[in-house]
Amino acid sequence: MAAQRVVIAIFDGVQSLDVTGPLEVLAGANVGAGSDQYQIWIGGIDGRPVRTSSGLQILPDGPLAAARPADLLIVPGGDGTRTTDPRLVAWLRERGPEAKRLAAVCTGAFLLAEAGLLDGRQVTTHWDKCATLARRFPSVSVDAEPIFVRDGNIWTSAGVTAGIDLALALVEEDCGRDVALGIARHLVMFLRRPGGQRQYSVQLAAQVAARDPLREVQRYAAEHPGADLSVPALAARANLSPRQFSRAFAAEVGTPPGRYVDLVRLEAARRLLEEGPSGVEEVARTCGYGTPEAMRRAFLRELGVGPADYRERF
Repeated sequence: MAAQRVVIAIFDGVQSLDVTGPLEVLAGANVGAGSDQYQIWIGGIDGRPVRTSSGLQILPDGPLAAARPADLLIVPGGDGTRTTDPRLVAWLRERGPEAKRLAAVCTGAFLLAEAGLLDGRQVTTHWDKCATLARRFPSVSVDAEPIFVRDGNIWTSAGVTAGIDLALALVEEDCGRDVALGIARHLVMFLRRPGGQRQYSVQLAAQVAARDPLREVQRYAAEHPGADLSVPALAARANLSPRQFSRAFAAEVGTPPGRYVDLVRLEAARRLLEEGPSGVEEVARTCGYGTPEAMRRAFLRELGVGPADYRERF
């Protein structure tokens, strides 16, 4: 099979890992597959060196105007997407439809959306920018949960390192699972995450409480999901009455304590099912559900799939 032409479009303010992460994965596929699977070409607006958001300079192979039609066009993100270069957007609008596959890493989705290439598509981006993307481009369906999303020939990923997961999925589709897993091992990745996993943990998504006693409650809940995490028990740890605790926790964390505990336990159970050999009954007990049926109801309510099916998928 002829090598696929890959074009990576870069610009001032690009996030360096959004470029080098997928680049290393695709280059690794050329080694792992024993032949050149991808011919990688990096282009900038005018072909001059590009300075990334971290100060690193990248020398493109040439100006984007000289790019040949791509089998795979990758658009990274970074601070440079906040004030988009109209020349880059115009190039994407003209040349993007030629590509057999389009991939946006992190806030690169904003560039594709501005070029009109994401209308009617389901996409994702960095979790902190999903609401902005949805507000600016109402014709785009934005899902804040997954690490990456595929909608037809368009692939989009969450922030920074999620671009590596997206690239590994592309390699798996092209070269097979063994090659993709070999690259993941070479890059010393803990695991190759499926696209449907959440972008962020409960602790990352929630606000951190301002007061030390409430922060301690958050830490305790995350480290001891199987403990008594009722409002009276947590209030006692914070030296507050249950009513005072509930009001203060909701105000500072942004979610009621009961809901927070539900999400912490769900996240702990998901992690154990994804990474460990424990059975469903043991996971339910460890994570404070009491019974497998209670955990099953929580999974169905939040994820639309039971624990056993979840483990099978991930």
